[in-house]
Amino acid sequence: MTDTHGAARSGLSIDHTAIDGIRVLTVRGEIDHDVKDVLSEALLFFDSATPRTVVDLSGVTFMDSSGINVFVAAHQSMSDAQGWLRIASAQAPVLRLLQIVGLDQVIGCHSTVEQALTP
Repeated sequence: MTDTHGAARSGLSIDHTAIDGIRVLTVRGEIDHDVKDVLSEALLFFDSATPRTVVDLSGVTFMDSSGINVFVAAHQSMSDAQGWLRIASAQAPVLRLLQIVGLDQVIGCHSTVEQALTP
């Protein structure tokens, strides 16, 4: 299943797929205050029976603190539901931001989607 979410409204595109029961969200564009609600809605809309999500950030060229806050909230929500959130393929500037704020120590950051899907 593929679903593009929020592209027309925000300039941010989010494609939804599932691989072996794990949701994979492929995000493209810039994550900032203007699109945080679109990203939050996409991340927080998960099946409570399988709250496992990998977010592919390979198409994200910029992220500010709004994105960090969305990821923290989504991580907490999925953890509360006995699931997990993982980040994959972040470009260097986005990965650097994740490292500076220490989010890579809380949410698993992987080089590829395939690595993030591995238990």
